[in-house]
Amino acid sequence: MIPGHAQIPGHAHDPFAATPAAPVPPKETLTAAGDILRALAAPVRIAIVLQLRESERCVHELVGALGVTQPLISQHLRVLKAAGVVQGERNGREVLYRLVDDHLAHIVVDAVAHAEEG
Repeated sequence: MIPGHAQIPGHAHDPFAATPAAPVPPKETLTAAGDILRALAAPVRIAIVLQLRESERCVHELVGALGVTQPLISQHLRVLKAAGVVQGERNGREVLYRLVDDHLAHIVVDAVAHAEEG
């Protein structure tokens, strides 16, 4: 015990003890993760991910669900597509968008839940 510092009952952690460093992924992995988080950092893009979490959608469905213009939805979809968050598949005259995987939906859902708690 350090002189002058009271020990908290039931708390054995020594804040001055050395703890092993957490493993750090390669720089390329950290850069890619940062790119994904930046792509998710706009409210409209968060809303798009939440919509696509439910099912694949075309642009006009996203326009109707989110109440924003078609050019704005298309612009945000381009950002999400470039970051590897969504994929589009042509179906006749429409492009159906879907999430690349569920990991990204979990990030968004957790962030929204955290914001609602706060």
